[in-house]
Amino acid sequence: MSISTSPSQPLPPEDSSRPEEGQRASSVTERLVEANRNYARDFTDPGMDARPVRQVAVVACMDARLDLHEALGLELGDCHTIRNAGGVVTDDIIRSLTISQRALGTRSVVLIHHTDCGLLSLTEDFRHELELEVGQRPSWAVESFKDLDQDVRQSMQRVRTSPFLPHRDDVRGFVFDVKTGLLREIDPGMPRGE
Repeated sequence: MSISTSPSQPLPPEDSSRPEEGQRASSVTERLVEANRNYARDFTDPGMDARPVRQVAVVACMDARLDLHEALGLELGDCHTIRNAGGVVTDDIIRSLTISQRALGTRSVVLIHHTDCGLLSLTEDFRHELELEVGQRPSWAVESFKDLDQDVRQSMQRVRTSPFLPHRDDVRGFVFDVKTGLLREIDPGMPRGE
């Protein structure tokens, strides 16, 4: 599944032969660079501004199964897309949203978590395990969760209460079902099952 906003370009086939002296072995990165060369051959500057046409910022998980532009019917230039593990609203997400709103004119925020997320199975013990392995505890939190709906609510609340964001009225949260492709909207004030 592609996450690009333009028609996907197939990656060149992997070269299993040994590289000659001075050549780099074929790697995923080399294949991506080659795919970019193919893309650039037909590329035309769309003449767009950096400001999203639809004045919306989408915050979502980095999961490779989420093709946000396709799933939301978006085109190149329509939105800002901000992604991280879990799609949780962290200080860095607030930083990006602040720049998006104050410098580039977005007014709406769409938050998207998804089913079968890897953060459902992680705990903060992950940080402790890293500390044991590398000798230094990470300064960041894992931000794992057990309840998707509640974490979407928490993320909505973090956006709605940030003093840095001037536009906090149009903030909506969803869970994307990776099996059906459908979004399920989360009521910001109602815990699941009530």
